[in-house]
Amino acid sequence: MGERVETVVVGAGQAGLSTSWYLTRRGIEHVVLERGQVGQEWRQARWDSFVLNTPNWAQQLPGFAYDGPAPDGFAPLAEVISYLEDYAASFTAPVREGVAATSLRAAPGGGYRLETDSGPVDARSVVVATGAYQRPTPSPLREAAPPGVFQQHTAEYRNPAEVPDGAVLVVGSGQSGCQVAEDLLGAGRTVYLSVGACPWVPRSHRGRDLVHWMAEIGLLDQTVDTLTAPNALVACNPAVSGTEGGHDCNPLTLMARGAVPVGRLEGFGGGRALFGDDLAANVARGLEFEAGLRRAFDEHAGLPPAAAPPEVPELPDVRELDLTDLGAIVWATGFRPDYGWIELPVLDPTGRPLHRRGLTDFPGLAFVGMHWLHKRKSSLFIGVGEDAEHVVEQLF
Repeated sequence: MGERVETVVVGAGQAGLSTSWYLTRRGIEHVVLERGQVGQEWRQARWDSFVLNTPNWAQQLPGFAYDGPAPDGFAPLAEVISYLEDYAASFTAPVREGVAATSLRAAPGGGYRLETDSGPVDARSVVVATGAYQRPTPSPLREAAPPGVFQQHTAEYRNPAEVPDGAVLVVGSGQSGCQVAEDLLGAGRTVYLSVGACPWVPRSHRGRDLVHWMAEIGLLDQTVDTLTAPNALVACNPAVSGTEGGHDCNPLTLMARGAVPVGRLEGFGGGRALFGDDLAANVARGLEFEAGLRRAFDEHAGLPPAAAPPEVPELPDVRELDLTDLGAIVWATGFRPDYGWIELPVLDPTGRPLHRRGLTDFPGLAFVGMHWLHKRKSSLFIGVGEDAEHVVEQLF
């Protein structure tokens, strides 16, 4: 016979801990199962120089808003992990570290049975809060690369010293791609950046940080039902950086630092990497997206519009790259959640849970911490608590 508890929360990141905080407030018996340590996804899927892209004041987990000396600063990885650890300690969250959930199914007597590597646990309700970054998004091109080329995903990247000597091709120009490229450039590496359609955003506008503006004009509160683009739920995170006190980080700023931007990687042939002719179009798209945000900010503030987006500058025309000149390829293709361990018909064909603001058709089963669970901010420190509160209120 396994253990039986009222509620199990799976995952001890910002989503799982926020859920635990609300359960604790209500006096509901529960445990939080974490396969590693508190904040495990932050520990394993980030590189050494990682810095949070949202300012410190946006760390607003329930009952634990940031109150440090640098509200407009940006937290390095160690501080992000410490914030989560301190949060768990602040209300003695019942976290069981080193316990991995391996399957979830209906229990014979009602409720749910979680199989874990420490034995089964039965619960009346389960909140899955495993986050959005468990599984690197695969690319068929990675398998097509010639043998002998060193390859790693940004989930595996830690620092430039671990990347073999030589030039590095970074495939992907979203947040991770731009920041890893910048990290490599800072170490004196030659970097080729394969630029896709991911847009970029301004770190600040008229002296105020991007997140201030997004909160003020309601972008952070945009709800999922307003999305119209078919791939909006899995779109890349626009490029920006919190390093060096926060700054723009996009293909053009990286080119100014010495990176060589190239078009979208199309494949490999004859010992060469082959790129498309879409570099200028993708850069123009990024410039227009940034300018559109600035126009929206100004319109909200009743200010004269900022200048029109600059013209696309002269760009390199690199269509092929000899792989013998490369030391490595870093794949910045993003991440997807991984719910394959859930043995219930609660996922759509893409593997995304079927839910209404986190609540499923299975009584007592809910999700928290997903991108666009309900709002743009649903997976962020500034917004995850709102969904956790809603789920706990509805479950109990």
